[in-house]
Amino acid sequence: MTVQPLSFQIDNMSCASCVGRVERSLRAVPGVTEARVNLAAERAEVQGGQAGELVQALERAGYPPRRETVRLRVEGMSCASCSGRVERALAAVPGVLAARVNLAAETAEVERFAGSAAMTDLVAAAQAAGYAARDAESRPAEAEAEDRKAMEPRACAAAHGSRRR
Repeated sequence: MTVQPLSFQIDNMSCASCVGRVERSLRAVPGVTEARVNLAAERAEVQGGQAGELVQALERAGYPPRRETVRLRVEGMSCASCSGRVERALAAVPGVLAARVNLAAETAEVERFAGSAAMTDLVAAAQAAGYAARDAESRPAEAEAEDRKAMEPRACAAAHGSRRR
């Protein structure tokens, strides 16, 4: 099985010397077979290695990777074992640095390298573990339909004018 390269953004690089330091730091991480850095794009592409170890190496070198946190809605969890299963599935997605699941709120917060671990990959990981998931920022189709239905009487009255006499 071929492991896909991990691509992410890096801060604080300003010259070719910085690129060399970042590449050497990444290549020193156990399991890394290849590391390429593009100064203009402020991106690194790494083959192999664990996300947490990559972060530590970059921070020690003074070039922290950009991170971001995204939220998912996760349905169907009923116990701590369920939330643990979802956390492990999300944490296994390349580019994920940490995953925290809140069983009561039916949400998951995923910290990832900026520009990696696409939302579709996160949703697919939760679904593969047996749970329905979606971007917490998106609204389910049912809620949007309910909102449109609630607005219909107001829109109709506005379009036809008030019929009061």
